Amino acid sequence: MCEGPPDSLRSVTLADVIEKLEAAYPTERAESWDAVGLVAGDPDQRVRKVLFAVDPVAVVAEEAIEWGADLIVTHHPLYLRGTTSVAATTPKGRLIHTLIRHGIALYTAHTNADVANPGVSDALARAVGLTGDLVPLRPLPDDPWRGLGRIGEFDRSPTLGEFAEQAAAGLPATAWGIRVAGELSRPVRRVAVSGGSGDSLLSAARAAGVDVFLTADLRHHPASEFMEAGGPALIDAAHWATEWPWLDSAASILAASGVTVETRVSATVTDAWTRGY
Repeated sequence: MCEGPPDSLRSVTLADVIEKLEAAYPTERAESWDAVGLVAGDPDQRVRKVLFAVDPVAVVAEEAIEWGADLIVTHHPLYLRGTTSVAATTPKGRLIHTLIRHGIALYTAHTNADVANPGVSDALARAVGLTGDLVPLRPLPDDPWRGLGRIGEFDRSPTLGEFAEQAAAGLPATAWGIRVAGELSRPVRRVAVSGGSGDSLLSAARAAGVDVFLTADLRHHPASEFMEAGGPALIDAAHWATEWPWLDSAASILAASGVTVETRVSATVTDAWTRGY
């Protein structure tokens, strides 16, 4: 039987790249409300350069154009709630027009990347210094190795203050920085993390018996009530910063998948907050 040439000897199409991405981040694992997958682009188009970014925004499109990317893979969807128009009268419409004009496709892996193994929270855990085995904080009902958040343990027991400094050093700098709730001298051994908004996992973190839960977008009342009830300690980081480490993981998975493309992780800070005082 005659076989086709290997990926290294033929043009790689957008469909080829999508196949590899969806093997790592199955779209059926996304939440029902989510909008993942191909947003713009022709599956038959050739892909040579892939840019990974957290947000599908204008500055990322500009970076893609300057670098000559054929595809942008983002974590956050462009149209999460759907739309009836892509007219260039809105920022999102203008982005779509810009991408199409320059032949750049857009693909999103969101909640399907959150629950993947490895996924968003695995990359976050490694970024803040957890090196051992990781397990989901909230496993999927049908798969104990996939799910939201991750739990890991330190071989040593740094204090909460020391861990907070380590986490801040491991995450990209933002105006938001990190905030800590808890006694800084308390020892930390068992840690839970979740990339992105983690309010919904507060009860899971308490039930898991961790010493600290690191996530993003914690609101005043849930955090206050959580600490009044005995904790554990909390570390609140910028949303963008907790998801940015996943980009390198996703790029590495694609690079190791057999398709011959050049990958790049965007270092452009797209966190919504630009200055702290």
